[in-house]
Amino acid sequence: MEGGVTKPDKTEFSECFRIIWGKPYIMLLALSAGIGGLLFGYDTGVISGASLYIRDDFQEVERHTWLQETIVSTAVAGAIIGAAFGGWMNDRFGRKKSIMCADFLFMIGSIVMALAPNPWVIITGRLFVGLGVGIVSMTSPLYISEASPARIRGALVSTNGLLLTGGQFLSYLINLAFAKTRGNWRWMLGIAGVPPLVQFILMCFLPESPRWLYGQNRIKEATKILEKIYPANEVEQELKSLQLSIETQKEDERSTGDGPFSKIKSAFGNKIVRRGLYAGITVQVAQQFVGINTVMYYSPTIVQLAGFASNRTALALSLITTGLNSIGTILSMLFVDRFGRRRLMIISMIGIIVCLVVLSIMFFQASVHAPIVSVIESNHFGVNSTCLDFKIASSPASWNCMTCLRASSDCAFCANGQNIYNAGACLVEDTITRATCRAQHRTWYTYGCPSKFGILTVLVLGLYILCYAPGMGTVPWIVNSEIYPLRYRGTGGGIAAVSNWVSNLIVSETFLTLTEALGSAGTFLLFAAFSSAGLVAIFFLVPETKGLQFEEVEKMLEKGYRPKLCCSKEEEIKSTS
Repeated sequence: MEGGVTKPDKTEFSECFRIIWGKPYIMLLALSAGIGGLLFGYDTGVISGASLYIRDDFQEVERHTWLQETIVSTAVAGAIIGAAFGGWMNDRFGRKKSIMCADFLFMIGSIVMALAPNPWVIITGRLFVGLGVGIVSMTSPLYISEASPARIRGALVSTNGLLLTGGQFLSYLINLAFAKTRGNWRWMLGIAGVPPLVQFILMCFLPESPRWLYGQNRIKEATKILEKIYPANEVEQELKSLQLSIETQKEDERSTGDGPFSKIKSAFGNKIVRRGLYAGITVQVAQQFVGINTVMYYSPTIVQLAGFASNRTALALSLITTGLNSIGTILSMLFVDRFGRRRLMIISMIGIIVCLVVLSIMFFQASVHAPIVSVIESNHFGVNSTCLDFKIASSPASWNCMTCLRASSDCAFCANGQNIYNAGACLVEDTITRATCRAQHRTWYTYGCPSKFGILTVLVLGLYILCYAPGMGTVPWIVNSEIYPLRYRGTGGGIAAVSNWVSNLIVSETFLTLTEALGSAGTFLLFAAFSSAGLVAIFFLVPETKGLQFEEVEKMLEKGYRPKLCCSKEEEIKSTS
């Protein structure tokens, strides 16, 4: 059956608003937990702008691509550890305490980064932040999911995604605001400590997840919370569903044990959970290998690769991508409970693949039409300032800006003073030569070349984000908050989150290296190939969970899921009955 078993459901954003209007407590829980998404978004977005200025302050960062990648990706490595322990923490201590622990790690990491005297201390701070990100990335949507009525669960979990993209947008605004401030990157990274403090205080006054409380035999507390979430006539039904899940959980615990390793072994040995993990891991890995976090972590750098050399210009144009990300997340909130999770992801992946192919073509054209390097222009700055590889080249007339930037020695392109698209100079990349170039009112390029395709590339990049955000941006987290039985929810979510962060680490740690080895065009084409593989995997492995109670998802997975290319109207009606 296409998308598995789904109920006819009129849940839309308008109904979500109606329910919340009647019970505003639901939104209070969702927004308070959703600050975790804001932290997640801010800390993944802020480094993209801060790294531009960290490069300026620390020469070793400017010279070594691997060090830039390490500063960015250390947070991802920390997130892997945080996500690995996050599943155990969720089950052992509850969702509320896990979120508060993540807040504490965020605050410590922000202070360490703001006061860092060298790149390695920044990396240490990024590790603390990453631990917090890993915990909160799975705990916030889980908390929201378990504190939401099933009819509007998707829309409310999407608030976490909305705050995530809002955090990314906020990070670019902060980056732009502090761009000309002394100690700019320190302010950018240090301000990240404010939201976790706010969330920590809020969580002190909010309850634990009712599902976790019920699992701990704190039935009265769980009932009081459910009465604030559900209409009076639905509370009893929800309690019965919870009781059934807990009885199943206890039976499983007696047979498999309650330790984290025994749970992982049991999870893969359980047919229902294993099928859920196939779907959950698939969507999380696919989310990363479409290359999204190359845009989130390196957006200003990508804009520079497109031909905009100025840090401030790169930051300003990057606001377009993060703004569209927020818009796309709002679209997800509008449609995720109307059209379903699976359909949104498939449409999203098709749009992503098209955009990545077009981006590859744009970057290839920019490379082919890059300004040539002139011997006269280069010698204008003195022989000692000319790039060594260019000086000893057998055919310097064949060199263009891109050849200069890819030279084995550290070289940069100083654009023509009258027209940046005319022949320019290939020079040694150091602070003195850079200052000399800029003093003559020329533009200094280290990551990309002057390109007439620049604006078009940024627009396609924005379209890529708009295709990504409504589907692959938020839905994988929704799916993983819905697809596992209660006993395995923390474990399954943790395994899926670890797979997400491992994939994220691979992508973020290799992006700059790939652009040096394959060029920007080859790198984005590679992501298009990965995305195509992800689309196929989603089609065959991921069922629809729209509008289903958690217990109904279990029954669907127990029967198994077989996708179909199409359904007749009669079959569609059966599949929703």
